[in-house]
Amino acid sequence: MTQNRELAVVTGASSGIGFELARQLGERGFDLIVNSANENRLRPAAEEIARQTGASVHPVRADLRSYEEAERIVAAVASTGRPVAVAVLNAGVGEGGAFLDTDLEDEFEIVDLNVRSTVHLSKRLLRSMAATGEGRMLITSSIASTMPGSFQAVYNASKSFLQSFSQALQNELKDTPLTVTALMPGPTDTDFFRRADMGDTKGGQGEKDDPAQVAKQGLDALFAGKDKVVAGSLKTRAQGLANKVLPDSLKAEGHRPDGRARIRRPVAAGTDRPSTGGTSLKRGIRHDHRGSRITWTPPPKPRRCALSRWSARFRRLRNGPARSCWPSRPWPPWASTESPEK
Repeated sequence: MTQNRELAVVTGASSGIGFELARQLGERGFDLIVNSANENRLRPAAEEIARQTGASVHPVRADLRSYEEAERIVAAVASTGRPVAVAVLNAGVGEGGAFLDTDLEDEFEIVDLNVRSTVHLSKRLLRSMAATGEGRMLITSSIASTMPGSFQAVYNASKSFLQSFSQALQNELKDTPLTVTALMPGPTDTDFFRRADMGDTKGGQGEKDDPAQVAKQGLDALFAGKDKVVAGSLKTRAQGLANKVLPDSLKAEGHRPDGRARIRRPVAAGTDRPSTGGTSLKRGIRHDHRGSRITWTPPPKPRRCALSRWSARFRRLRNGPARSCWPSRPWPPWASTESPEK
């Protein structure tokens, strides 16, 4: 690595937003240590970044769900003998499905990668930055951090943790040269939905943001010293604004599969008898899974919104109730009860 370029560390850099973050940091004059758990994707990605940017790129294969593997990132940084100017903690994983039916091991993997590894590397790298007197950290949260995640409850909760964690660090470090920025992308054109087995959900099938755009907005916010940024299209940023005012119950309902879809009791594979397992399975997936299959009921007719209900109440106060409701009562109360002349 060249000593006249500053050093940046990027985790989860083999594809998607992480790849773009690393590539654009290379274009901004940084040498790179990039990480992924997938060796077959990491090395080609590192070579492509080096070819496009001219940066020195050192790939480190490590599964950050493990404490020992996360320490390999720390050791790789120490081996360079150079301070870390920028750390991007982007590695993460998701899992779609009803909480009662997903494997506990899968949920622990989300917690270990999204939460534990971020805390681990933040502790190590921020202490190193504090020793040198400068440094910037970007933590990839999500717009999902602003809403309860029905049918991906642990994933959304992990992103909520990261959002709170990054904002707390930002406040703790406000009187130091160190900064922490939370990157909050919406649905983005990456492998996330395929890997999470959520390709047939609303988010998986809907329009997605360009990872290059998300990465650029994230890095611009990082170098501007901002505490957070909702990155992506205008639609994503509008959703971020709406989530500030919408009640959690409404956001959770909107996060359900097919809006208001309900799940029937699964049927045991190869039989007509209800299974003795949970009440639901992976959302939107119509195949046998761990001995059960999922069946969706049609969504019910939408109810009127609160504004419509209040408008109806106001009309009743103004015009009086319909005679079909109270045919024997005059309106207004002081009006004559005599029938009008014909």
